[in-house]
Amino acid sequence: MSGHSHWAGIKHKKAVIDAKRGKLWSKLARNILVAAKTGGPDPAGNLTLRYAIDKAKDANMPRETIEKTIKKVTGGADASNFEEVIYEGYGAHGVAIMVDVLTDNRNRTASEIRHIFERHGSSLGAAGCVGWTFKKRGVFTVEAAHATEDALMEVALDAGADDVQRDGDLFEITCAPDAYEQVKAALAQRQIPVKVAELSRVPDAYVTLNREGARKILGLMEELEDHDDVQNVYANFDIPPEIMKTIEAGA
Repeated sequence: MSGHSHWAGIKHKKAVIDAKRGKLWSKLARNILVAAKTGGPDPAGNLTLRYAIDKAKDANMPRETIEKTIKKVTGGADASNFEEVIYEGYGAHGVAIMVDVLTDNRNRTASEIRHIFERHGSSLGAAGCVGWTFKKRGVFTVEAAHATEDALMEVALDAGADDVQRDGDLFEITCAPDAYEQVKAALAQRQIPVKVAELSRVPDAYVTLNREGARKILGLMEELEDHDDVQNVYANFDIPPEIMKTIEAGA
């Protein structure tokens, strides 16, 4: 299974645990605060804020919490001390990794991210070292049990999606970022349940991992995602289904 599809599934399972302990909501609130400060507090005219709000809703953040976070900006809360940074590096077997960060202390975060890479036998690289292999895309996954391929292709392509592919028991829909909202609305209108909906960085090619490599990369991805300043992690790994099953079984 491709790194994007599989890691997206793992992230959304983890989100339930993270939300319970408040870590995920804290990250999402920071994202909302910066988006509102940068593009204005009205989600109708601020696509970045609208997307941040959608992610918060998906994580079951209460509407009141979302509204209070936005009102902090209109009330004069300072979000300017948060800086958006992208870190790039290499994992096991040359897997390319990108890390989106919101930080109020760039030097501290850079040091901590570097140490996480090193603990997993990986290395933080220079800006631009792997970014060329990733492209910004809208990505949706739909369980195959909820839609036929023909029906899904008709809805998605008519709404502006570029491609629909089956990956195991999931369909993956990709589109240009500016078509994201239209595709999301079209799927909702047809009442097709979406497992994952996100603006992502999708690689041009994938590195297939053996079991040892898969364990190392998944460990690295999980620790990066667990860092308070990290918003998203992207990688170009592929884990064959039979290897993924052994890892999930604890073998």
